[in-house]
Amino acid sequence: MGNVNVTIRMDAELRKEATLLFKDLGLSLNQAVTLFVKQTVREQRIPFAIKRNMPNKTTREALKEIELMEQGKIPSKTYNDVDELFEDILDETIK
Repeated sequence: MGNVNVTIRMDAELRKEATLLFKDLGLSLNQAVTLFVKQTVREQRIPFAIKRNMPNKTTREALKEIELMEQGKIPSKTYNDVDELFEDILDETIK
């Protein structure tokens, strides 16, 4: 069976990063794409999980805290300057 050309559009920076990674793995970008397509056909599915980027527990808790502050359910802190902010952060870290 003969080869055919396939044109793919992607962000230039993504292509650059992918090319460097695949080179380090001993593959060209073309070989990596072909490998992906072969694996997809072989497994009859995308060969990796596709899911939304979910924030971790700490980030979810911080987002919830912000939401409660915006609703006025818990007090929010204010600072007069950045030095005061960093002093408070350092104090909290030491505790």
